[in-house]
Amino acid sequence: MVSVIDYKTDDLSPIENALKAIGAEYQITGVETKVCSADKIIFPGTKDARSAIRKVHLLNLFSMLRMIKKPILGIGLGMQLLCEFSGEGNVSCLGHFPAKVNPFEAPGMRIPNDGNFNIDIIKETVLFKDVNTAAPFSFHNAFYVGVNQYTTSVSQNGIEFSASLEKDNCYGVQFHPEYSGDEGLKVLENFIKSA
Repeated sequence: MVSVIDYKTDDLSPIENALKAIGAEYQITGVETKVCSADKIIFPGTKDARSAIRKVHLLNLFSMLRMIKKPILGIGLGMQLLCEFSGEGNVSCLGHFPAKVNPFEAPGMRIPNDGNFNIDIIKETVLFKDVNTAAPFSFHNAFYVGVNQYTTSVSQNGIEFSASLEKDNCYGVQFHPEYSGDEGLKVLENFIKSA
């Protein structure tokens, strides 16, 4: 069973449709006991970092999500919230990845970084097993995580940034697999079956 964290602010139907497409058993919930009862957790992004962390606190999920050892996948902003600190609203995040989230702000950068773009694998990870990484993945981000020791793939927007992260049982993808066609579905399937 996979728990998809529900903030009660965004439409989660694209993630739900993707999980149905791969035959995953899932629940969409913001209830701590239900999140904890799952085998794996998907942490989607919503709105901006400040409002998302506020929602996590209001749902009494912050401490649990900081401490949990079950496999967790952060998607989009969800990946950024798994880092230590976000410059979007200057908020402390969940701290699974010792990294800071910064804005795209230099001349020539796409702001936001919106569209389908390629990634380059720089470290082996179960998320990309049998995935055609020559295919483009769907991004929508105005902030980014720099390349660090936990980066498993990178993309470009004036600079090279982390397209995915992995540390212990914690995974993050800056792109949105639910909007990235068959290869995105395979990333989700790999997380559910292999992580």
